[in-house]
Amino acid sequence: MSNKTIKSALISVFSKDGLEPIVQELHKQNVTIYSTGGTEKFIKDLGIDVVPVEEVTSYPSILGGRVKTLHPKVFGGILNRQNNDSDVAELSDFDIPQIDLVIVDLYPFEKTVASGASHQDIIEKIDIGGISLIRAAAKNYADVVCVSSVEDYSEFLTLLQTKNGETSEEDRKQFAAKAFNVSSHYDSAIFNYFNKDHDIAALKISETNGKVLRYGENPHQRGFFFGNFDEMFTKLHGKELSYNNLLDVDAAVNLMQEFKNEAPTFAILKHNNACGFAQRDSIHQAYVDALAGDPVSAFGGILIANTEIDEATAEEIHSLFCEVVIAPSFSEEALEILKGKKNRILLILHDVEFPQTTVRTCLNGVLVQDRDNKTDAIEDLSEVTNNKPTQSEFDDLIFASKICKHTKSNTIVLAKNKQLCASGTGQTSRVDALNQAIHKAKSFNFDLKGAVMASDAFFPFPDCVEIADKAGITAVIQPGGSIKDQLSIDYCNENNLAMVMTGTRHFKH
Repeated sequence: MSNKTIKSALISVFSKDGLEPIVQELHKQNVTIYSTGGTEKFIKDLGIDVVPVEEVTSYPSILGGRVKTLHPKVFGGILNRQNNDSDVAELSDFDIPQIDLVIVDLYPFEKTVASGASHQDIIEKIDIGGISLIRAAAKNYADVVCVSSVEDYSEFLTLLQTKNGETSEEDRKQFAAKAFNVSSHYDSAIFNYFNKDHDIAALKISETNGKVLRYGENPHQRGFFFGNFDEMFTKLHGKELSYNNLLDVDAAVNLMQEFKNEAPTFAILKHNNACGFAQRDSIHQAYVDALAGDPVSAFGGILIANTEIDEATAEEIHSLFCEVVIAPSFSEEALEILKGKKNRILLILHDVEFPQTTVRTCLNGVLVQDRDNKTDAIEDLSEVTNNKPTQSEFDDLIFASKICKHTKSNTIVLAKNKQLCASGTGQTSRVDALNQAIHKAKSFNFDLKGAVMASDAFFPFPDCVEIADKAGITAVIQPGGSIKDQLSIDYCNENNLAMVMTGTRHFKH
């Protein structure tokens, strides 16, 4: 492989963080430095000689700085092939300097979007010269080193110091790969911003914060997480989260979002489904009643609260083996107790915006859909039976509907007094889901008299409302939409059940 010694560098960066030691080392190694604008001033302020790009191009920065480096003398110096006699001759003919190193830090497009800046400010943060320099330098890695991100400064400085400015082709190729990662991610972010208000059927996903997990769903599978975990959580304690932990945490957080800013609410999840759930006047009582929903399944589960976990609640939790505990905050006393198990993962959930699309692999491609942002509310309900729900039944119906939305289909959820009695999850028939829920509720001594039932989809026949009626259930919430809806309505009317329809199905496959 061909080794090259850096003799000249073009530096044009937005952020100057971490740049000084690199500039000092280049100066120490007698490297000629070319630069523009604010970067040029930064280098001069260090007392280091720098050649303005304008001296090379004989052209000033124009259009308010939009055009600085876009010139044949700059890109010729980067793109020339040193093993090509014609290229080398043209450099001499047109007085083009050879450039061996390009250091670029792009305008912060994503941060500008995230800041809520105006559309025009966002447009101005679409880098043109910088992205072009990166692509040119990375393409010509055979002769040029391309450093395309502040995150790579430390690695590059070490390379400079240990090899005294010499790089191998493999070194340059590695930095080129990093550069194309930066450029492709940048372009994806710009496209996704523009496509928010349009409907171009294209999927651009780019996540650069990759984390290798211990393994995937099972030990023989590799696993990775791509995303900004620290933006969503502060991890206070415990072991590393696994692939399955992350899936359960995702399910828990999405479910609890339905109860944000409501009375103290506690959920216990297992395999992405709630096995215990309750809303009470205190978080302590909410936990106690959630656990009562299924203390067997709660073993090894994921726990989440919508308000601070206090000392009394932590005392109760501590006697249970659980993988993860999530809350917006923990009292100092609660933290001291919960940290008593060294592997127990404790997470503070931040107030963040969730992605508005869901993506999953399918066949030899992917399926993409809008996030299910519809939460059933009282005003959405159609009262289709003669018997109308009482106020407490209305409260329980909405409560059950929210849980049902986040439970695997086919599902039936049974609730009473804002407590999950049981659910039937992932069944191939709705009758099976209902029978499973009734059996489970009775096994934990729940009295279903006066309970409500929620279904994630319509009833094609009246069998489910009949089974529910015989179990003591008095009110039902379902989407409706079956050509045989009237059969279920007729049964409810004949047997004094209340039923409401939402008009919205919540399948979760």
